Amino acid sequence: MPTKLGQKFTDTFTKYMPSAYVFALLLTLLTGILALTFTNSKPIAILEGWYNGFWNLLSFGMQIVLIIITAYCIAQSSPIKKGIDRLAKLIRTPTQVYFIIIALGALLSLVSFGMVVITAILGRELALRIKGIHYPFLVACVYFSFGGWVCGLSSSIALLLNTKNNFLIKSGILSDTISTSFTLGSTLNLLMIGLFVIISPIIIWLLIPKSFDGKELNDLKADSTDEEGSVKDEALSYKLPFKALSDALNNAGWLQVSVALLGQTYIIYHFTTKGFDLNFNIMIFIFLIVGMLLHITPMRYSIAMKRASSNISGILFQYPFYAGIMGIMMASGLGEKISDVLVSIATPNSYAFISYLTGGIINFAIPSAGGEFAVIGPSIINMVQELGANLSPTEVTAMTARASMSVAYGESLSNLLQPFFLLIVFPVMGAGIKIQARDVVGYLFIPFLVLFIIQALMVTYIPL
Repeated sequence: MPTKLGQKFTDTFTKYMPSAYVFALLLTLLTGILALTFTNSKPIAILEGWYNGFWNLLSFGMQIVLIIITAYCIAQSSPIKKGIDRLAKLIRTPTQVYFIIIALGALLSLVSFGMVVITAILGRELALRIKGIHYPFLVACVYFSFGGWVCGLSSSIALLLNTKNNFLIKSGILSDTISTSFTLGSTLNLLMIGLFVIISPIIIWLLIPKSFDGKELNDLKADSTDEEGSVKDEALSYKLPFKALSDALNNAGWLQVSVALLGQTYIIYHFTTKGFDLNFNIMIFIFLIVGMLLHITPMRYSIAMKRASSNISGILFQYPFYAGIMGIMMASGLGEKISDVLVSIATPNSYAFISYLTGGIINFAIPSAGGEFAVIGPSIINMVQELGANLSPTEVTAMTARASMSVAYGESLSNLLQPFFLLIVFPVMGAGIKIQARDVVGYLFIPFLVLFIIQALMVTYIPL
């Protein structure tokens, strides 16, 4: 029954769901219409807000891009590739593939959402080696597996709250940073990790399609394009047929490792002097240094960076449109309208669920936890501060962290129906084949419903 129902949803999404870029265009128009309808803003003010919004999140957008690129570089290194090869030899059946992809992907996502690239590489390798794998369903599994990233080390809202001089502090909404002990280290977040790592594979197991006819990777290939060679092989191909100083420097492991060791020294210093202080900048720096150490030579790392950069082309040109939508909401006062509604209906018992629901809904317009929080975060925090007016500062901080993480959980879950971040998966899993978001998202509708119910109960009833 779950399998048949899942296939029905897939058929429906295939028929009606447009591409991620079309989503962005439609939502731009919808947000503009809502701003005109529910605020007193003039059309030219909304248009100006949309234009200005394109450029207001460039630094944050660059951080997102760098997290993805540096994680992708790690995934392409020889040690990681060899690890994938060893793991692939231990897996025999399609059911094992789906189960392991979900569980391993969930664990990797706790390091960074960009690590979904490793899961995608493993998934494609397994699909090439093991018969009977329903490839669109496998792509859905890979995409589903990275939903737990909001609970892990690259959780953008948790890192933002703990970053000095963030926009919330600069604007006076918060007086100080909020430690990750209130967000990532909370009981709620630890149980949420268990949901993604333990329960999610079981949900997927119940939905495995019974038929894979015409859906294996080899069936879907659009051409006979060969798989991309290793970074090491490409690096060797650039060498001149005679000895040259340029080649010696390009392939000088000592040079890159020396610089990487300097970076490693700073990382140790950072955590020694600042404790478990995680933010965007230090996470990107860690990934950068780890990638340098794994690839060893400048040439190999340059090639890995080149490949990684091609992986984020969709994000580069679509992210400004979503930032523009944010600009409309801020310039028109639509964000303040949302704040007023939230404050009017929230109670000490419902504020976390309202935050969760808001995060899920707004994500369809702004599919980025950090970018979304730039719009809705002030409203959420103002709501909490009003509700906690008679509480101690520590209790208000705990409530703020809970509400903020609830936004993150809602945002992450609705990504199952919002195809934007499939742009990270498709360059790996969609290479050489014809596949679109509409072929994948239908398989995620039932998991979305199940997790929505469980997460709503968790954010509402699990004690602080």
